[in-house]
Amino acid sequence: MSEIQVRLADWQQDNADLRRIREAVFIAEQSVSPELEWDSDDAEAVHFLALESGYPIGTARLLVDGQIGRVSVLRDWRGMNVGGALMQAVIAEAERRGLTEQKLTAQVHATSFYERLGFTVVSDEFLEAGIPHVDMLRKSH
Repeated sequence: MSEIQVRLADWQQDNADLRRIREAVFIAEQSVSPELEWDSDDAEAVHFLALESGYPIGTARLLVDGQIGRVSVLRDWRGMNVGGALMQAVIAEAERRGLTEQKLTAQVHATSFYERLGFTVVSDEFLEAGIPHVDMLRKSH
């Protein structure tokens, strides 16, 4: 496997890749409705693309308030630390922007992944798009 690289993405220029990944993961695999997946936050968010040999395989976004979301990795690349590389890049960018608290809404099955990155569960379980989630928070040191 080639080295995974993560770079900042441009919502306009990288739109096709960002949409392809999120549609594959959230809409096709997890049956999230397109109306819930696409929102006005995308235009203002900082977007990230994970690439293997230049091929986009994962994405995430960071909102101005420190909310991290839309973390997604194509099925064939899961378990290869792509999500970890994405999250480390997002956290580093959040800290660079002075966002000392990073928040996210995690699917319950992924909470241990985020806990390894320093996030803690701060809510009871709830349903979002029909999928069990919890709110999580990470404070920079």
